[in-house]
Amino acid sequence: MGKLIWHELSRYISLTASVYAVWASFWGFFFRKFFWDFIGGILRSPGGLQPSPKFALFINVIVKYPIVQIGTMALGFIIIALEYPIPILKGTAIFRSITLRVVLLIMQAAGTVLFYQGTNAALWSLIAAMFYIRALTLKERMEEAIKHKGRAGQA
Repeated sequence: MGKLIWHELSRYISLTASVYAVWASFWGFFFRKFFWDFIGGILRSPGGLQPSPKFALFINVIVKYPIVQIGTMALGFIIIALEYPIPILKGTAIFRSITLRVVLLIMQAAGTVLFYQGTNAALWSLIAAMFYIRALTLKERMEEAIKHKGRAGQA
């Protein structure tokens, strides 16, 4: 049996979570719903559950204007470009940084958990971040990134 390479497993999970986040953001444009609206909501006979007035800010940035969905989609594309490296990023310090990936994945999870379609992407982003943290504790290094260090055009 081989040794599990945690950053490779994290990379695949992160790619999957980011593609899912982009897709969920796309659907979030058309079917806008704040996921946590059931907390403190008012149940009305004709109309169902009405969100609490305390969540007016979230209703504005998710339901009225899809700001969270746009931000999540942009962050998802950034993570996809980092994980499935575009040639410009290969061999750079940004591509080699596992810590940056952890921060971006946690930011993605925080954004996607707010709207209904992004809850699975939030869960998988957190799992990928935990696996990257495990890779950091084991002091894993990205050998492919180290091989191409300083060779931006030949990667």
